[in-house]
Amino acid sequence: MTKIKICGIKNLPVALAAIAAGADLLGFNFYPKSPRYIAPEACAEITSVLREKHPEITLVGVFVNSSASEIRAALQIAGLHLAQLHGDETPEMLAELQPHAFKAIRLQSDARTDFEAGKRIPDPIRFLVSESAHASVPALLVDAAVKGVYGGSGVVADWSAAAELAKQVPLLLAGGLTPENVAAALEQVQPWGVDVASGVEASPGVKDPAKMRRFVEAVRKIQ
Repeated sequence: MTKIKICGIKNLPVALAAIAAGADLLGFNFYPKSPRYIAPEACAEITSVLREKHPEITLVGVFVNSSASEIRAALQIAGLHLAQLHGDETPEMLAELQPHAFKAIRLQSDARTDFEAGKRIPDPIRFLVSESAHASVPALLVDAAVKGVYGGSGVVADWSAAAELAKQVPLLLAGGLTPENVAAALEQVQPWGVDVASGVEASPGVKDPAKMRRFVEAVRKIQ
């Protein structure tokens, strides 16, 4: 069954609404420039409740160009399971944080030919594929390439390229997903999971419970 990650959680009521809607993973954004930013200490107040009441939910911290030591500290403070590296982190940093991290990449619109069936994944991406992927951890996240923006842009990713990559690794698809287009994305890409932030918001950083429910319903209808 396709995993569903709802990202950019900022308070407990929204976290509980996302879980009630059917989310499998929740994301907490530690990038200060994001409208979805939350401090690790504030996140800890939310996750302390979630880990007790909903231990089945995977809790993910989103980081952009933080150091490995900063990431480890935030994971510990906030009580999270995984780090999503959404900036320009190196393969060495990813390896250093295993098995508790996976990398996000932003695909250019002409990337499809790089991943056609039977081709080896290009080295710059192959070195960012997590070796520890399993039922609750993706090997890689694919987002849209938007200049100067590290995710949450609302721009749709290159589904053709993502589909070729998804044939080779457990892939978490992000980038402009909404309740209206997620079914089409699933049919084309067939990813391990889908990741939504702006697509279920009433305004930047403010989640809409009805949109979260519709998003999950759209995913489950084609399971």
